[in-house]
Amino acid sequence: MAKIYYDADADLNVLKGKKVGIIGFGSQGHAHAQNLHDSGVDVAVGLYPGSPSWAKVQAAGIKVGTVDEVSRDSDVIMMLVPDQITKDVYDDHVAPYLEAGNTLMFAHGFSIHFNRIAAPEGVDVSMIAPKGPGHLVRRVFTEGGGVPALVAIEQDATEGALATALAYGKGIGAARSGILETTFREETETDLFGEQAILCGGLTAMIKNAFETLVEAGYQPESAYFETFHEVKLIVDLMYEGGMAGMRYSISDTAEYGDYTRGPRISPPSQKAEMRKILDEIQDGTFAAEWILENQAGQPHFKALRRLNAEHPVELVGQEVRRMMSWLEKK
Repeated sequence: MAKIYYDADADLNVLKGKKVGIIGFGSQGHAHAQNLHDSGVDVAVGLYPGSPSWAKVQAAGIKVGTVDEVSRDSDVIMMLVPDQITKDVYDDHVAPYLEAGNTLMFAHGFSIHFNRIAAPEGVDVSMIAPKGPGHLVRRVFTEGGGVPALVAIEQDATEGALATALAYGKGIGAARSGILETTFREETETDLFGEQAILCGGLTAMIKNAFETLVEAGYQPESAYFETFHEVKLIVDLMYEGGMAGMRYSISDTAEYGDYTRGPRISPPSQKAEMRKILDEIQDGTFAAEWILENQAGQPHFKALRRLNAEHPVELVGQEVRRMMSWLEKK
């Protein structure tokens, strides 16, 4: 069984007298910084000069400075910039200021696991990875709860790396619901696999295929959108709240029978075999190398794919259909 830590296992006093630097104020950065600040932690945010987030940090009542300044002054440094720039930011603006006894933290293991970053001896290297987007980490915290997180220790130079990581996890609210112990390898590989095989890649590919099947068969695009896209959230919410059994309890017997008998036909053994190939590419570093090269080349393939997918009919129809739903906030 996995080890899970809760509030009683974490001590915020471990961070007392220490300065915590959050590098970046994006999805995760804004949530971590504000939650830690509200928890009484001495926190500052490091940004590049001229960053549009500078004013947002100040408006939140949190100290802000350049990445160099915050790295120089911090005892604990959390890297919360995108994977593709983490190495450059670390090499140029963080590494020069690390000292023995400092803690270098991550919310995703990509840079450490794939050897993009090698911290010096004497520095603790750890991870607190919330299992939810930053806006949820912030919102749930303000409501008195917490989004679960993962904790991992890659380098325990001080023999206090876990205590520091758990204190950080408590500070952002994760210990309220549970912090599961893992490794950098496990977090990185399972996270990438989940994104590619089901959460992002698998789901969006299936939605597009289903939408195209109905439209090509002569059905109205708007009807196809409702059946293959809009209702996905309704079903996922039911599974999120009560598992697959809870979802099946809430749908009709007709839908449940179709689930059992037709679902496996669009998820044949060949699909699982392809998933295994995707996992192999993650484990052996093929995907990481591909993504690194893509960024070094200026992201030409990535940007082309982004443009093509934004122009897919299901997206264009969806923009119109969602105008009917006044309760949706404009994102």
